[in-house]
Amino acid sequence: MKRSTTLTTLALASALVLAGCGSAGEESTGAAPEAGTPAATGTADATSASPSGSAADATQASPSGSAAGISAEHNDADVMFAQMMIPHHEQAVQMSEILLGKDLVPGEVRDLAERVVDTQEPEMERMRAMLAAWEAPATPEASAAEHGGHGSGMVDEQGMNWLREAEEGPESARLYLEQMTRHHEGAIEMARDQVQDGSNPQALELAQEIVRAQETEIAEMERMLQELPAGS
Repeated sequence: MKRSTTLTTLALASALVLAGCGSAGEESTGAAPEAGTPAATGTADATSASPSGSAADATQASPSGSAAGISAEHNDADVMFAQMMIPHHEQAVQMSEILLGKDLVPGEVRDLAERVVDTQEPEMERMRAMLAAWEAPATPEASAAEHGGHGSGMVDEQGMNWLREAEEGPESARLYLEQMTRHHEGAIEMARDQVQDGSNPQALELAQEIVRAQETEIAEMERMLQELPAGS
């Protein structure tokens, strides 16, 4: 009897131990999702934060944020600069196209003429846009044009005819370089006046670009003139 009672007691104890282990396992299993919850929440927060960050970056890089509009701020000097520089550029393009229509022009001179066209046509568009933004007329009054055109280096009609009628090759290249050098000098004078007297930021920036570019081209043209064959 004592042996039977002892065995029964041991069996009950084992059952209690096993039941306790099972409960502990269940508690551990139940705790795993709770431990994972903060990580999942953190991931969700990071994910939700990422789109908003991307949107902010996209806003900063959007065209509306980077596109440079034309400021309404301007004065009479800004208007005069655009009104006078447009026809000045138009003549430079016309002179260059006359030269490009000739044969046997030295390659370096031809490249310069092409660059004048490629550079000054977009600049004219910028100035036309400025005048439109300021609701200013495309052309100045006659009295203002006379004042603004003083020393502008414009080639008169006789000079344009000389370029049209010049022989192809080095002769036409020499005449083009001589005329364009004076033409650039006039543009630089007008652009420097704009830098001194203007107020519109886009017009001031363009004037500075014209000074830099055309001073460089004058130096190039002076060198080309020296390299052309004598007597051309």
